[in-house]
Amino acid sequence: MRHLAALFSPVPKDIIRQLLHLGGIGLIPLGLLDSSVVPLPGSMDVATILLSARDKRLWFYYAAMASLGSVLGGFLTYRIARRGGEQALTKRFSKKRVEKVVNTFEHWGFAAIVVPALLPPPFPFVPFVIAAGAMQYSRTKFLTALTIGRLIRYTLLALLGATYGRQILSLFSHHVYATIFIALGIVAAVVIIVLLVRKPHSSGPRSAHP
Repeated sequence: MRHLAALFSPVPKDIIRQLLHLGGIGLIPLGLLDSSVVPLPGSMDVATILLSARDKRLWFYYAAMASLGSVLGGFLTYRIARRGGEQALTKRFSKKRVEKVVNTFEHWGFAAIVVPALLPPPFPFVPFVIAAGAMQYSRTKFLTALTIGRLIRYTLLALLGATYGRQILSLFSHHVYATIFIALGIVAAVVIIVLLVRKPHSSGPRSAHP
């Protein structure tokens, strides 16, 4: 577990060890942090792989727990931004960043949540969550999109961990090939989802209905 802790820099090693000792339950608070305004890039990915590699029979349980924690964290950030309105965006990000995120969100709507939820770091995720809340995007659509994206992502990672075991962590931390492989798999899922949701997308993301 020592080599794992090094992957979480700058996350405190003691916190990671304590959460991982809790097993699947530990993925919930870790997910809350990772999808909040204080993200921990890569922490959930590696933790999900490690736990799935350690107990292959429970790989889908770990995927579900990781997804649950991440969705809860994302929803908390969404709620805070929803109350703060557009000021929640302008206070945290530069004007150029805000314009880019808002334009992307206005164009893609539902997919603007699903795609970032699928893609691994360094692709930004939290800005789109804050944008969804600030722009009063539908709670139901937000939770649906976030759940779809996170469940696909962590199911894929947990399956990789259960299939290839601890050696995938070595590849994940020392070589780019495993990361590329994972990213390509996620991107393939993204393309399918975007094609499915783009056609029916017509109502726009500014719906204020829950």
